[in-house]
Amino acid sequence: MNAQHMGGEGAQRVAELRADDDRPQSVNDADVGAPTVAMPVRRLLADTDLAVFPLAIGGSVFGWTASADDTDAILDRYAAAGGNFIDTADSYASGLSEVQIGRWIRHRGNRDEMVVATKIGRHADYRGLSRSTVIAAVDASLERLGTEWIDLLYLHEDDPNTPLEETLGAVRDLVDAGKVRAVGASALPVDRLIEARILAAAGYPRIVAFETEYSLANRTDFEGDRALVAGGQGLAVMPYFALASGFLTGKYRSRADFAGTTRAARASAHFTRRGVRILRALDSVAAAHGVGPATIALAWLLTRKAVCAPVVSASQPDQVDALVAAPRIALSRSQLLELDRASRG
Repeated sequence: MNAQHMGGEGAQRVAELRADDDRPQSVNDADVGAPTVAMPVRRLLADTDLAVFPLAIGGSVFGWTASADDTDAILDRYAAAGGNFIDTADSYASGLSEVQIGRWIRHRGNRDEMVVATKIGRHADYRGLSRSTVIAAVDASLERLGTEWIDLLYLHEDDPNTPLEETLGAVRDLVDAGKVRAVGASALPVDRLIEARILAAAGYPRIVAFETEYSLANRTDFEGDRALVAGGQGLAVMPYFALASGFLTGKYRSRADFAGTTRAARASAHFTRRGVRILRALDSVAAAHGVGPATIALAWLLTRKAVCAPVVSASQPDQVDALVAAPRIALSRSQLLELDRASRG
């Protein structure tokens, strides 16, 4: 069953979900969890027994802008705050991110306490999702991480040249071998998610988690067909670029602030009238809680239906505190409305 054969069926399923979903697209009980109650310390990941801290520490900077010592300090700070969910990929720093995470886990002796997620499909030596590539990529990740199993294995991107049955068949063998506990998808097209659910009914591993770009600054990529399918399938949504490449931290307040780095260049795309309006709303709500804008931006994500744990990176240990504070913030309904109005349109 190739993806190109799913077009009509996928479109029909999305239409059915739209027809079933007649809730208003504004802040109400259908859009948020319990906004007046602080979030729990752990959230169960979909149908698994994986209990994760509701904010994953991203490993994209490990081995790149963060040295081994920086990585240790960042992960120590995160774990000390109760964090247990580490997100990386075999392609981050050509695998060095996994090496540094694995070294930290080995030195701390805390493998059983950590939920480790990694992604395959983009590494230069293991590109794509064919059966042989999936198995080789996972074995390579296990070696770099220095572990016997991966808690959550993401398919990093779609491979239109490989039938999804082949990819999930390889994953099933890895699950049976005890090398993988659960499977997720990163930025997979809606049609592929629907195809994967059909294959799950035939005995293939079920995709339980979905990584997608989502933030106050970028709502359109997720809110729509992706949200409908994720909600309909009960997927645990893990937003990446949750702080819009740093824009929602409030560090960029003028055009001059965007000079210098690739990250700043990406953040500059959000410096619009709407972006400034969002920052003002974040400043207002943040002041009421005595925290920074980044904490509120993440707390807002945690009230969104289907969101399990945003994925956020820190390049310095002292940045971790603002991130891990988000699950403890209980936003009022008026504050949610303020953020919603500022970020619409």
